[in-house]
Amino acid sequence: MVEIFLRTLPFFVIIGLGFWAGRTRFFTEEATAYLTKFVFFFALSAMLFRFAANLPFSDIFDAQLIAGYLVGTLGVYAIATLVAYLRGLDVPTAAVEAQCAAIGNVGFLGLPMLAVLFGEAAIGPVMLVLSVDLVVFSSLIVILINGGRDGRLTLNTFRLIGMGLLHNPMIVSISAGLLWSAFRVPTPAPLNDFLVILGGAATPGALFAIGASLASKSAERIHIAGWLSLCKLAIHPVLVALSLFYLFPTTQFSMSVAIAAAALPVAGNVYMLAAHYGVAPHRASAAILVSTSLSILSVPLFIAWLGTP
Repeated sequence: MVEIFLRTLPFFVIIGLGFWAGRTRFFTEEATAYLTKFVFFFALSAMLFRFAANLPFSDIFDAQLIAGYLVGTLGVYAIATLVAYLRGLDVPTAAVEAQCAAIGNVGFLGLPMLAVLFGEAAIGPVMLVLSVDLVVFSSLIVILINGGRDGRLTLNTFRLIGMGLLHNPMIVSISAGLLWSAFRVPTPAPLNDFLVILGGAATPGALFAIGASLASKSAERIHIAGWLSLCKLAIHPVLVALSLFYLFPTTQFSMSVAIAAAALPVAGNVYMLAAHYGVAPHRASAAILVSTSLSILSVPLFIAWLGTP
């Protein structure tokens, strides 16, 4: 546990540095937004494309892993939704809470950290987990919010989903990389070097951006944030573990990476969606702040339980 904690500590120290920069206004909210945009559209996309393009498609695709992670995530999504329903919340607010309970910071935190802890072989499973989150659950929350507000689903809702997927650089870069790999297109050395240099900015940039963005988050509704953090940091990885071990078993290594990814704190894009639709943004903000703070200890605990090579 101590060894894993010390290995993960540098990642959280960079997040803490970003938090300090944001809290002291050394890094303004505008600067944080531009850094996030750089990481999202350029650095992280370069990293994802390079890994996807240089890995054989057969080494990445794992139907058992996809099914196991999907079922486990749907399980915690259903639990959070049921609790929200019992508390009398409307459908859009329940959807935001369920999204907090189920969607972790896989892109900005999980991808760089798990690649270091488990080795580059972890990239394939992490990309599958990220793809499920982006394609299935980013679409689901749009359906629930729009359907809950209008009382029905319209063609415009599905148009929004389709455009959102097409405009998401992580989906585009993963898809382009997989096509590159599937057609066995050789990667020229200058292109590979370009991707290595640009992608190298993803890890420190993403971690710093996480911290700087947390500086503007509030800790309102702390009891709700605590419940959603429990769902995300404990219930979610446990359900994914049960699903993968008993329903959709795959390799031990892939299962460990997927469970570790499920143990990550609430993703920042949940707040972005909540703010965009005007549905419980403060609730999402508090859940991100609390879960990220607690994950300093909870993530090493889960990874130590899983074991690393």
